[in-house]
Amino acid sequence: MTKPESAGYDYDVVISGAGLAGSAAAILLARRGVRVALLERRSDPEAYKVLCTHSITANAYPVLDELGLVPALEKAGAVRNEARWYTRWGWIEPRAAPEGPELPYAYNVRRSTLDPLIRSRAAETPGVDLLLGHHVTGLVREGGRTAGVRASTPQGDREIRARLVVGADGKDSAVAKIAGIPVRQYENTRFGYLAHFRNLPLHGGIGQAWFLEPDMAYAFPNDDGVTVLAVLPDKKRLPAFREDLEGSFFEFVRGLPEAPPIDSAERITKITGTVNYPLHTRKPTAPGVALIGDAALTSDPLWGVGCGWALQSAQWLTEAVAPAAAGRGDLDTSLVAYGRRHRRRLLGHQSMAVDFAKARPFNPVERLVFSAAARDEAVARHMHLFAQRLIGPLRFLNPVALAKASAVNIKHRKAASPPADLSRTES
Repeated sequence: MTKPESAGYDYDVVISGAGLAGSAAAILLARRGVRVALLERRSDPEAYKVLCTHSITANAYPVLDELGLVPALEKAGAVRNEARWYTRWGWIEPRAAPEGPELPYAYNVRRSTLDPLIRSRAAETPGVDLLLGHHVTGLVREGGRTAGVRASTPQGDREIRARLVVGADGKDSAVAKIAGIPVRQYENTRFGYLAHFRNLPLHGGIGQAWFLEPDMAYAFPNDDGVTVLAVLPDKKRLPAFREDLEGSFFEFVRGLPEAPPIDSAERITKITGTVNYPLHTRKPTAPGVALIGDAALTSDPLWGVGCGWALQSAQWLTEAVAPAAAGRGDLDTSLVAYGRRHRRRLLGHQSMAVDFAKARPFNPVERLVFSAAARDEAVARHMHLFAQRLIGPLRFLNPVALAKASAVNIKHRKAASPPADLSRTES
């Protein structure tokens, strides 16, 4: 059981990391009466995550709405994340059904815009203390559980006691490591580089992704007229990129079907990336500790799901623990509920991502669905729901959906078959 108010906590919750997940959790918890210390190791309030797809999937739109960020994002120029995807069968181009509602969406927005925006909202929220330049160096232990953090600060070392410590400090989470939470790591046999461009027109003005089996690429329009262009090739191509990064990057993009005109665009950032980005999965809870965002689960960046899951996990944690974190319930039971929901909602997606990170061609089921989606608008809409993480793998690949895809492909093959020779008759 959590301890009563008289236990002498400095805060109800300490959150390590004032990025997307941590700031969202701080806002949502504080609105429910929880006293929050939001720690950020960097001292610059404008700091942001550089290596990111800069896209928020539609599963997180309700969280953005609850945070009150939708009007601010649109004012800042965030772009609705419509997209089309290239496959060997042609382009998959999801469109709303005739007379139907528009397709669900969220936003493409650069982290240089998003992170300071949500962090400033957290700092303005009553009940949140944003503590910049605070780096977690240890955890306070009491009665077999975590009861706060030790932090290095501009004023020296400091101890902050709290009922709950939240690790929102990324895939290399210091909170998770100090708490001894094990990590399962899965190899990613692709590497990735990205850069930002101006004056880079895209077909239809919307995002483009290329499934080249096994190589990948994407181009997403973002705020302020900037397009984020990324390549994610098989590691077999890595020697060429190491020898000539810029030349290899540009050559790869030029070879894409309907390639964006990269040579006439203005590159406004360095080409940055990583040659080793494994997928991580951690148990999202321990006694007195919860993990959200990339600290709990880091998926393959090619799917662009990290921002959406960061926001969702912040919301799930808040809904599970807010009363107990404020001293009005059993925190351990609440953490169990959060961990169960996190696993139920995300591990199926992560299992598929782990398998596809092997840089293999499409398997038979993927060939069935992707080919049908390139030929049929209803299947394309179904794929859009999965890409936006509004449905899970079981619903995406349910028997009805697979039967529909099979029927589409059978009809396509029949239409493509040469007509029978009717000029020959029996004598």
